[in-house]
Amino acid sequence: MELLSVNLGRAKAVGYTDAQGGVTGIDKRPTSGAVRVFAPGARGVGGSGVEGDDVCDLRHHGGDHQAVYAYAREDLDVWAKELDRALPNGSFGENLTTCGVDVNDARIGERWRIGRDAVLEVASGRIPCRTFAGWLDQKGWVRRFTQAAVPGAYFRVIEPGEVRVGDPVTLIERPDHEVSVAFWFRAFTTERALLPRVLAAGDALDPEAREAAQTYLSKHGS
Repeated sequence: MELLSVNLGRAKAVGYTDAQGGVTGIDKRPTSGAVRVFAPGARGVGGSGVEGDDVCDLRHHGGDHQAVYAYAREDLDVWAKELDRALPNGSFGENLTTCGVDVNDARIGERWRIGRDAVLEVASGRIPCRTFAGWLDQKGWVRRFTQAAVPGAYFRVIEPGEVRVGDPVTLIERPDHEVSVAFWFRAFTTERALLPRVLAAGDALDPEAREAAQTYLSKHGS
């Protein structure tokens, strides 16, 4: 398991986002050399947890529970065939393009060591948005991506450090519950009856996700 690339995006004005100022950093490109990852701060205040990477819509992106976004090269390859187009590393706006690890099967609260120092914890899956659809210029993309349920993972930064191309990805802690990234994603999109079971991930859940699951439970039961 390793990093194939570390990808950074700079704010750019586009016509397909509703972010303030009409700018987005979703166009992420591979970079060489070491890049620092860190906890950026609370949602709405902190942006990306990857140095040199811009997050432009702090209403919905960035902050400690969305500090770093990873997507598997293997999943990009499947999409490339389905869409009949090249998808270079970074094409889905991911900071980390991985190889040899099933990102969507990772458990919420699972911890990875990347390189020598950085420790990241799986926090959630990526919910597709208008900007993502506009960036790829694919009609019906939000629905198609949602139905596929291979969202990639957002991470918290537990121990800051530097990451670089070729770094090994080592699983150092895997919780004993069923709430994988794919399970989390289905619960918050197409199979909301799963929401009470998401609570098994405990303190590793984003507080907003926990609140949503608890609200559903109080209204509908288990």
